Amino acid sequence: MGQKDTMDQEEIYSKVLRAGRRTYFFDVRSTKAGDYYLTITESKKFTHDDGSFHYKKHKIYLYKEDFSAFREIMEEMMDYIIDEKGSEVISERHQKDFKKEEESFSENGSPSESNFTDVSFDDI
Repeated sequence: MGQKDTMDQEEIYSKVLRAGRRTYFFDVRSTKAGDYYLTITESKKFTHDDGSFHYKKHKIYLYKEDFSAFREIMEEMMDYIIDEKGSEVISERHQKDFKKEEESFSENGSPSESNFTDVSFDDI
């Protein structure tokens, strides 16, 4: 294992945030010069039809010289989202009991009649 691999594995301080199928890792690491930087890793679990699974990971490296601007923009973006949409999650896909419904389509690509319910205005 090379020196870079060894240093990349050295974690000074870590926190984990589990969020459904996603897990976020916040890791303080050390540079070759002995300074610290932050890595933020998103790991998302994907399950195959046969029951096996794999993870996709995305990583951000954040260095001290960028902390102030990063924090400012991150707070601005989060405040904007909360101000515009509130803090309640409105997507049913984020609910723990969400199950994707399979739509059936006819041969011409339009939804089949079994997806529609006949409603008479007399019923209302």
